Amino acid sequence: MPLFYLRRLTGSQRSEKANRHLARYLAFIAGATNAGGLLAVGHYTSHMSGIISTMADDFALTQMRLVFDGFVSVLSFLAGAFLTTLLVRWARARQFESEYALPLIIEAGMLIVFGTKGRIFTGGHVLGIIVLLCFTMGLQNAIISKISDSVIRTTHLTGMVTDIGIALGRIFSRQYKDDPGGIDGQEEWSKLRLLGSLIVLFFVGGVTGALGFKYVGFLFTLPLAAILMLLAIMPVVDDIHRTRHPAI
Repeated sequence: MPLFYLRRLTGSQRSEKANRHLARYLAFIAGATNAGGLLAVGHYTSHMSGIISTMADDFALTQMRLVFDGFVSVLSFLAGAFLTTLLVRWARARQFESEYALPLIIEAGMLIVFGTKGRIFTGGHVLGIIVLLCFTMGLQNAIISKISDSVIRTTHLTGMVTDIGIALGRIFSRQYKDDPGGIDGQEEWSKLRLLGSLIVLFFVGGVTGALGFKYVGFLFTLPLAAILMLLAIMPVVDDIHRTRHPAI
Protein backbone atom coordinates (compact mmCIF):
# COMPACT_ATOMS: atom_id res chain seq x y z
CA MET A 1 0.00 0.00 0.00
CA PRO A 2 1.33 3.51 -0.80
CA LEU A 3 2.38 5.48 2.25
CA PHE A 4 0.10 8.42 1.51
CA TYR A 5 -2.85 6.00 1.36
CA LEU A 6 -2.01 4.60 4.79
CA ARG A 7 -1.70 8.13 6.18
CA ARG A 8 -5.16 9.03 4.92
CA LEU A 9 -6.64 5.71 6.02
CA THR A 10 -6.05 6.08 9.77
CA GLY A 11 -4.78 9.64 10.15
CA SER A 12 -6.67 12.46 11.85
CA GLN A 13 -7.54 14.15 8.54
CA ARG A 14 -10.61 12.19 7.51
CA SER A 15 -12.46 11.81 4.21
CA GLU A 16 -15.58 9.84 3.33
CA LYS A 17 -13.50 7.57 1.10
CA ALA A 18 -11.00 6.83 3.88
CA ASN A 19 -13.83 6.12 6.34
CA ARG A 20 -15.40 3.61 3.97
CA HIS A 21 -12.12 1.88 3.18
CA LEU A 22 -11.18 1.60 6.86
CA ALA A 23 -14.65 0.28 7.71
CA ARG A 24 -14.24 -2.49 5.12
CA TYR A 25 -10.87 -3.57 6.49
CA LEU A 26 -12.21 -3.62 10.04
CA ALA A 27 -15.34 -5.55 9.06
CA PHE A 28 -13.12 -8.31 7.68
CA ILE A 29 -10.99 -8.31 10.85
CA ALA A 30 -14.09 -8.43 13.06
CA GLY A 31 -15.60 -11.32 11.12
CA ALA A 32 -12.38 -13.33 11.31
CA THR A 33 -11.87 -12.63 15.02
CA ASN A 34 -15.47 -13.40 15.89
CA ALA A 35 -15.45 -16.74 14.05
CA GLY A 36 -12.07 -17.72 15.46
CA GLY A 37 -13.23 -16.84 18.96
CA LEU A 38 -16.33 -18.99 18.54
CA LEU A 39 -14.25 -22.02 17.57
CA ALA A 40 -11.74 -21.32 20.34
CA VAL A 41 -14.11 -20.86 23.28
CA GLY A 42 -17.60 -21.57 21.95
CA HIS A 43 -18.79 -17.97 22.32
CA TYR A 44 -19.32 -15.05 19.98
CA THR A 45 -17.59 -12.01 21.41
CA SER A 46 -19.00 -9.06 19.48
CA HIS A 47 -22.77 -9.51 19.89
CA MET A 48 -23.76 -7.79 23.11
CA SER A 49 -27.48 -8.33 22.47
CA GLY A 50 -26.87 -12.07 22.23
CA ILE A 51 -24.72 -12.11 25.35
CA ILE A 52 -27.28 -10.17 27.39
CA SER A 53 -30.09 -12.40 26.12
CA THR A 54 -28.06 -15.42 27.18
CA MET A 55 -27.54 -13.82 30.59
CA ALA A 56 -31.32 -13.47 30.97
CA ASP A 57 -31.79 -17.15 30.13
CA ASP A 58 -29.05 -18.18 32.54
CA PHE A 59 -30.54 -16.01 35.27
CA ALA A 60 -33.95 -17.63 34.79
CA LEU A 61 -32.27 -21.03 35.06
CA THR A 62 -30.33 -19.87 38.15
CA GLN A 63 -27.01 -20.43 36.39
CA MET A 64 -25.42 -17.53 38.26
CA ARG A 65 -21.85 -18.36 37.29
CA LEU A 66 -22.79 -18.03 33.63
CA VAL A 67 -24.63 -14.79 34.38
CA PHE A 68 -21.44 -13.47 35.95
CA ASP A 69 -19.40 -14.51 32.91
CA GLY A 70 -21.82 -12.67 30.63
CA PHE A 71 -21.71 -9.57 32.82
CA VAL A 72 -17.92 -9.53 32.72
CA SER A 73 -18.04 -9.94 28.92
CA VAL A 74 -20.31 -6.90 28.55
CA LEU A 75 -18.07 -4.86 30.86
CA SER A 76 -15.05 -5.86 28.79
CA PHE A 77 -16.69 -4.69 25.57
CA LEU A 78 -17.64 -1.44 27.30
CA ALA A 79 -14.08 -1.02 28.60
CA GLY A 80 -12.71 -1.39 25.07
CA ALA A 81 -14.98 1.35 23.77
CA PHE A 82 -14.12 3.48 26.80
CA LEU A 83 -10.38 3.12 26.15
CA THR A 84 -10.76 4.03 22.49
CA THR A 85 -12.54 7.24 23.46
CA LEU A 86 -9.84 8.15 25.98
CA LEU A 87 -7.07 7.49 23.44
CA VAL A 88 -8.76 9.51 20.71
CA ARG A 89 -9.37 12.47 23.00
CA TRP A 90 -5.86 12.27 24.47
CA ALA A 91 -4.25 12.25 21.03
CA ARG A 92 -6.57 14.94 19.70
CA ALA A 93 -5.71 17.25 22.59
CA ARG A 94 -2.05 16.94 21.55
CA GLN A 95 -2.86 17.34 17.86
CA PHE A 96 -1.45 13.90 17.04
CA GLU A 97 -2.12 12.30 13.69
CA SER A 98 -2.52 8.90 15.36
CA GLU A 99 -5.74 9.56 17.29
CA TYR A 100 -7.46 6.71 15.44
CA ALA A 101 -4.35 4.63 14.84
CA LEU A 102 -3.47 4.14 18.52
CA PRO A 103 -6.53 1.99 19.31
CA LEU A 104 -5.72 -0.15 16.27
CA ILE A 105 -2.21 -0.71 17.60
CA ILE A 106 -3.67 -1.89 20.90
CA GLU A 107 -6.16 -4.12 19.07
CA ALA A 108 -3.27 -5.67 17.16
CA GLY A 109 -1.51 -6.29 20.47
CA MET A 110 -4.61 -8.01 21.87
CA LEU A 111 -4.78 -10.29 18.83
CA ILE A 112 -1.11 -11.16 19.27
CA VAL A 113 -1.79 -12.12 22.87
CA PHE A 114 -4.75 -14.22 21.76
CA GLY A 115 -2.67 -15.91 19.06
CA THR A 116 0.34 -16.70 21.23
CA LYS A 117 -1.28 -17.33 24.63
CA GLY A 118 -4.78 -18.47 23.75
CA ARG A 119 -4.03 -22.16 24.07
CA ILE A 120 -2.86 -21.62 27.65
CA PHE A 121 -6.09 -19.84 28.61
CA THR A 122 -8.34 -22.49 27.08
CA GLY A 123 -6.80 -25.03 29.43
CA GLY A 124 -9.13 -23.79 32.19
CA HIS A 125 -9.47 -20.03 31.91
CA VAL A 126 -11.88 -19.64 29.01
CA LEU A 127 -13.33 -16.48 30.54
CA GLY A 128 -9.96 -14.81 30.08
CA ILE A 129 -10.15 -15.36 26.30
CA ILE A 130 -13.74 -14.13 26.18
CA VAL A 131 -12.82 -10.99 28.11
CA LEU A 132 -9.85 -10.31 25.83
CA LEU A 133 -11.87 -10.71 22.64
CA CYS A 134 -14.84 -8.69 23.92
CA PHE A 135 -12.45 -5.91 24.90
CA THR A 136 -10.88 -6.06 21.44
CA MET A 137 -14.25 -5.87 19.67
CA GLY A 138 -15.39 -2.96 21.86
CA LEU A 139 -12.15 -1.16 21.07
CA GLN A 140 -12.59 -1.64 17.33
CA ASN A 141 -16.28 -0.85 17.19
CA ALA A 142 -15.73 2.46 18.95
CA ILE A 143 -13.04 3.47 16.43
CA ILE A 144 -15.23 3.31 13.36
CA SER A 145 -18.22 4.58 15.33
CA LYS A 146 -16.35 7.76 16.28
CA ILE A 147 -14.94 8.21 12.79
CA SER A 148 -18.36 7.90 11.14
CA ASP A 149 -20.34 9.81 13.81
CA SER A 150 -22.03 6.56 14.93
CA VAL A 151 -23.29 5.76 11.41
CA ILE A 152 -21.14 2.67 10.78
CA ARG A 153 -20.49 -0.37 12.97
CA THR A 154 -18.15 -3.22 12.03
CA THR A 155 -18.41 -5.84 14.77
CA HIS A 156 -22.12 -6.72 14.45
CA LEU A 157 -24.59 -6.73 11.58
CA THR A 158 -28.07 -6.15 13.06
CA GLY A 159 -27.91 -2.40 12.61
CA MET A 160 -26.48 -2.69 9.11
CA VAL A 161 -29.18 -5.12 7.95
CA THR A 162 -31.78 -2.76 9.42
CA ASP A 163 -30.23 0.19 7.57
CA ILE A 164 -30.30 -1.78 4.31
CA GLY A 165 -34.02 -2.38 4.80
CA ILE A 166 -34.57 1.33 5.48
CA ALA A 167 -32.54 2.36 2.42
CA LEU A 168 -34.44 -0.06 0.19
CA GLY A 169 -37.72 1.29 1.53
CA ARG A 170 -36.64 4.86 0.77
CA ILE A 171 -35.55 3.94 -2.75
CA PHE A 172 -38.81 2.12 -3.38
CA SER A 173 -40.87 5.03 -2.04
CA ARG A 174 -39.33 7.45 -4.56
CA GLN A 175 -41.62 6.08 -7.26
CA TYR A 176 -44.53 7.83 -5.54
CA LYS A 177 -44.89 11.49 -6.47
CA ASP A 178 -46.30 12.36 -3.08
CA ASP A 179 -43.24 11.03 -1.24
CA PRO A 180 -42.53 13.71 1.40
CA GLY A 181 -39.04 12.53 2.20
CA GLY A 182 -37.10 14.23 -0.56
CA ILE A 183 -34.85 11.18 -0.72
CA ASP A 184 -31.63 11.37 -2.73
CA GLY A 185 -31.63 8.07 -4.61
CA GLN A 186 -27.94 8.29 -5.45
CA GLU A 187 -27.05 8.71 -1.79
CA GLU A 188 -29.20 5.75 -0.80
CA TRP A 189 -27.59 3.50 -3.42
CA SER A 190 -24.17 4.58 -2.19
CA LYS A 191 -25.19 3.64 1.35
CA LEU A 192 -26.46 0.27 0.13
CA ARG A 193 -23.15 -0.47 -1.59
CA LEU A 194 -21.22 0.37 1.58
CA LEU A 195 -23.44 -1.64 3.91
CA GLY A 196 -23.59 -4.57 1.52
CA SER A 197 -19.80 -4.62 1.20
CA LEU A 198 -19.39 -4.55 4.99
CA ILE A 199 -21.70 -7.54 5.41
CA VAL A 200 -19.92 -9.47 2.66
CA LEU A 201 -16.50 -8.71 4.14
CA PHE A 202 -17.67 -9.68 7.63
CA PHE A 203 -18.82 -13.01 6.13
CA VAL A 204 -15.56 -13.48 4.20
CA GLY A 205 -13.64 -12.65 7.36
CA GLY A 206 -15.71 -15.19 9.27
CA VAL A 207 -14.93 -17.92 6.74
CA THR A 208 -11.26 -16.95 6.82
CA GLY A 209 -11.18 -16.99 10.62
CA ALA A 210 -12.96 -20.34 10.85
CA LEU A 211 -10.64 -21.97 8.31
CA GLY A 212 -7.62 -20.28 9.87
CA PHE A 213 -8.42 -21.57 13.33
CA LYS A 214 -9.22 -25.02 11.97
CA TYR A 215 -5.95 -25.46 10.08
CA VAL A 216 -3.53 -23.09 11.85
CA GLY A 217 -4.96 -22.74 15.35
CA PHE A 218 -4.60 -19.66 17.52
CA LEU A 219 -1.74 -18.33 15.41
CA PHE A 220 -4.21 -17.45 12.66
CA THR A 221 -4.70 -14.11 14.44
CA LEU A 222 -1.12 -13.02 13.84
CA PRO A 223 -1.72 -12.09 10.17
CA LEU A 224 -4.79 -10.15 11.32
CA ALA A 225 -2.64 -8.27 13.83
CA ALA A 226 -0.12 -7.57 11.06
CA ILE A 227 -2.87 -6.04 8.90
CA LEU A 228 -3.92 -3.76 11.75
CA MET A 229 -0.32 -2.73 12.38
CA LEU A 230 0.09 -1.91 8.69
CA LEU A 231 -3.08 0.17 8.67
CA ALA A 232 -2.03 2.14 11.76
CA ILE A 233 1.72 2.52 11.42
CA MET A 234 2.12 5.68 9.32
CA PRO A 235 0.28 8.17 11.60
CA VAL A 236 2.22 6.77 14.57
CA VAL A 237 5.53 7.14 12.71
CA ASP A 238 4.60 10.69 11.73
CA ASP A 239 3.86 11.60 15.35
CA ILE A 240 7.13 10.08 16.57
CA HIS A 241 9.04 12.00 13.91
CA ARG A 242 7.28 15.26 14.77
CA THR A 243 7.93 14.75 18.48
CA ARG A 244 11.63 14.11 17.95
CA HIS A 245 12.06 16.87 15.38
CA PRO A 246 9.65 19.66 16.31
CA ALA A 247 9.41 22.56 13.90
CA ILE A 248 11.51 25.50 14.92
